[in-house]
Formats: sequence, structure tokens, C-alpha cells
Amino acid sequence: QVQLVESGGGSVQAGGSLRLSCAASGRIFSINIMAWYRQAPGKQRELVAVINSGGVTKYADSVKGRFTISRNNAKNTVYLQMNSLKPEDTAVYYCNVIATLSNTWGQGTQVTVSS
Repeated sequence: QVQLVESGGGSVQAGGSLRLSCAASGRIFSINIMAWYRQAPGKQRELVAVINSGGVTKYADSVKGRFTISRNNAKNTVYLQMNSLKPEDTAVYYCNVIATLSNTWGQGTQVTVSS
């Protein structure tokens, strides 16, 4: 079984930065996809950014140019660097890791951006 531990959420003013981390542990075979999703109150969960095993990334249009996803394969960890944060970025952010034989979600970390 795979466990994910997220960290790095918090409160920040508009224009500020935060860095989220998600570390995977447990019975991990080959990690293919690592991604960040977010869910704002009253809205559906949406994909923010994704990175595959080859380092290819994809971003939601709303965060392009402001957020950067990266991964450290040796540490089974994925990061989300969030710059120029806006109030509309306020949400619970979830890590998702897809590996051989597993598809695991983190517990979520709150990001609050005030204007």
C-alpha cells in the first residue's frame, strides 16, 4: 500500500508564493504519473499540474506561467511551486500518484490566498 504525505499549504497574500510537497512511501513499484489537483468550495476537483516519469509536464491554463511542478524520483516526491498567487487559487490541494498497481490520493492541504 502506498501512503502520501503532503505539506506546505498555508495562508498567503495575493502575489505571494507557496511550495507544496508530497512524499510517497510504502509498497511503491514504478511511479508513472504524479499530479496536483485542487478543489475550491462548491466546485469540482480540477487538475492543476501533472508530470510523468519522463519529466513531461502539463498545466491548467489558469496556472500556466505561475506554477511549476517538479519531482525527485529518488525521494518519490513531487513538488508544486506556486508563485504570483491569486485569491482564486484558494482551495484544498491534493496530490495524486499513479504507480504500477496503485492510484493514491493525499489527504489534502489547504491553500488560502487573501486579497
